[in-house]
Amino acid sequence: MGVAMIWVAVAASLATSWAIISALSRFLWSPLAITRAFRAQGVRGPDYRFLVGNIVEMKRLLVESAGLVLDVGCHDYGALVQPHFRKWMALYGRTFVSWLGKRPELFMGDVDMVKQVLSDRSGLFPKNPINHHFACLLGKGLILIDGDEWKRHRKVVHPVFSVDKLKMLAVTVSDCVGLMLSDWEAKLEKSSGHVEVDISCQFEEVAANVISRVAFGRNHKEAKQVYLAQKELQFLAFSSLFNVWNLVPGFRYLPTKNNVKMHTLNKEVRSILVNIIKNRLNCKDTMGYGNDMLGIILNACGPEHAQNPLMSMDEIIEECKTFYLAGHETTAQLLTWTTFLLSTHSEWQEKLREEVTRESGTEIPAGDMLNNMKLVDMFILETLRLYGPVTNIQRKTGSNLELRGIRVPEGTILSTPIKTIHRDKELWGEDAEEFKPQRFKNGVSRAAKHPYAFLPFSMGPRACIGQNFTMIEAKVVLAMILQRFSVSLSPKYVHAPMDVFTIRPRYGLQVVLKSLHV
Repeated sequence: MGVAMIWVAVAASLATSWAIISALSRFLWSPLAITRAFRAQGVRGPDYRFLVGNIVEMKRLLVESAGLVLDVGCHDYGALVQPHFRKWMALYGRTFVSWLGKRPELFMGDVDMVKQVLSDRSGLFPKNPINHHFACLLGKGLILIDGDEWKRHRKVVHPVFSVDKLKMLAVTVSDCVGLMLSDWEAKLEKSSGHVEVDISCQFEEVAANVISRVAFGRNHKEAKQVYLAQKELQFLAFSSLFNVWNLVPGFRYLPTKNNVKMHTLNKEVRSILVNIIKNRLNCKDTMGYGNDMLGIILNACGPEHAQNPLMSMDEIIEECKTFYLAGHETTAQLLTWTTFLLSTHSEWQEKLREEVTRESGTEIPAGDMLNNMKLVDMFILETLRLYGPVTNIQRKTGSNLELRGIRVPEGTILSTPIKTIHRDKELWGEDAEEFKPQRFKNGVSRAAKHPYAFLPFSMGPRACIGQNFTMIEAKVVLAMILQRFSVSLSPKYVHAPMDVFTIRPRYGLQVVLKSLHV
């Protein structure tokens, strides 16, 4: 063998050895060292498994829980949607460490720890996008970006949620929900006094119509196609969440059935949005950009701002995706679970109907009418406590730091268990598992023993910018339903909440409707 060949063989051997040592360091020695460091501080958790962490056990527990159902009066669905968290919290306490592949995840059941993370303004705890599929689904907009980029985007998007825009929202919502209510009345006229509907599907349709009109105005019919594509993307992205193959670098680029389908749907969403934006730009001279969300963004970032654009075209597209999915999904599921609780608490349904009648009569509720509906507010807030659309908020540590006396290494996922905190008896009292809207009679700040105990819209500087939007839309829809119909739960309904990035009924929400004006 020549000298050159010998050196090539030596180089190859060294490279292979370095690759093996590097892999062992990342996937074995480093996780084991982090585990020992946490345990030395009294923070325990399930054992780390080489390469996969605890993902295999998470997936197994979720599969085992898929067939479970609850009594309609039970609001503790942790065994159905977070069986792994439930199991580990029982074993290791309210603060523990689990593993998503080689990355540690700190479960923050301590609300003071949650406050330290969510109230931070210095950028110590950036967002954690979970995985590539989720980032593509939601869009790299306000929810996922950080730092100066977030400040720049927020400056552009903030006017969408101005007081004047929110005042106009009630009219848009009433137009969209009116079509649904008219359909119900037509069905009731042909029935024997009552009709059964799967109301969860209809709320998704209403929420899609509202967000399409608010975001894309005169292009709302084209934008409706985004909802259909994103809905399919949502289920595909969630189904891949606990796939161990996602831990393999570059796996997302392989032409698997799931990857190809998600790529096609993402491409479709982008194509629709690009066409809508181009159409709006082409009509600028004759019709202007408009006063919807897209118009507001283009007025701040259109071609005339080319020398100093606040957002690029790609950023506008990503922000549209974020606004569309976040604005639609949270409201649709809030309406669904609020109606579920209305249908199972007839005494509260009557109280709310009396308030709606007193404040707005048969008029479309808006402005001060909505502001004066305190019982409706309380009811919606309690729904958000028990059935908030999102069960978990994730951040990560941007450097090695200390959290409530615990040393946490850089890159650790920080998990805020909203569902757990919303049911903490030390924060909410012994009746924390019960449905009691009156706990909010003195407002959110006095409902629990800690200001960070209520987190449906997160808290701190990164709290949801659209929370007032969601609350107004929910109040208008519920008030209009209460004005014309009574709602009761169908015997067909099966109580089995599931998590597909938001909490939704696995088998839909079947209710029985009766007209109040027969």
